[in-house]
Amino acid sequence: MLAQSGLAKWMTTPHSYLAMTKRSPYSEAEARPEICTSERRYLFVYPFEKKREWYRLPADERQRIMSDHIEVGRRYPEIAINTAYSFGLDDQEFVVSFEADDPGQFLDLVQELRGTESSSYTLRDTPIFTCVSMSVARALDALDGAATARSAPALA
Repeated sequence: MLAQSGLAKWMTTPHSYLAMTKRSPYSEAEARPEICTSERRYLFVYPFEKKREWYRLPADERQRIMSDHIEVGRRYPEIAINTAYSFGLDDQEFVVSFEADDPGQFLDLVQELRGTESSSYTLRDTPIFTCVSMSVARALDALDGAATARSAPALA
């Protein structure tokens, strides 16, 4: 929407995270047709690439490693985890995003994921973008200096 506004002529695109959803080969869950649809306050997004060694592992070994990785993520049910695929579409293999209300929980999740065997096969997972959820209208207003912080709910 922003790209279609008059502001587009002043914009550049330093990062591209083009990706699409599909079913994971490591999970029984169905692919979600859309991501980032929750009402959570924060969205953390980053590109992700595996080392070539990962793809040389036998399929059952990759499944074992990913099952452990997925189990860590399941210990954080308050965080929605989204994986989209970029193979051949953009400069990374995946785009991962996490929806959360508490950045501290996201920090704990990522710290725990760093200790998994799967992490040793990570080639790149930066830059990470931390986003605050808001409407497009509010984001456009922020470009003009309007405050973007959500107001606290009224106490009864």
